[in-house]
Amino acid sequence: QVQLVESGGDLVQAGGSLSLSCTVSGSIFRINTMGWYRQAPGKQRELVADINASGVAFYVDSVKGRFTISRDNAKNMVHLQMNNLKPEDTAVYYCNADIEEGRWSTTVNYWGQGTQVVVST
Repeated sequence: QVQLVESGGDLVQAGGSLSLSCTVSGSIFRINTMGWYRQAPGKQRELVADINASGVAFYVDSVKGRFTISRDNAKNMVHLQMNNLKPEDTAVYYCNADIEEGRWSTTVNYWGQGTQVVVST
């Protein structure tokens, strides 16, 4: 069984910084793309940033230049450094990963339980 556990959500003032982490555990052969999504109240879940196994990152336009995604393949972790936070960044942030559980397994997409980020004015 694969689990994704996020940490690092908090209440922060606008202009501040937070660092989110996600640890993947369980039966893992290979982790492909890892990413962070967010869902604000009343809105659909959206992709914030993702990073593939080679370290190539993608960012949604609204966070470019402020957020940095990184991964530690040895520890099965992905991080999201968030700087210059804005009230519109307030959301539940979810970790997501495409995982192969065995050499001959298909890729399965997994989600974490989410961590709350609140940015006050």
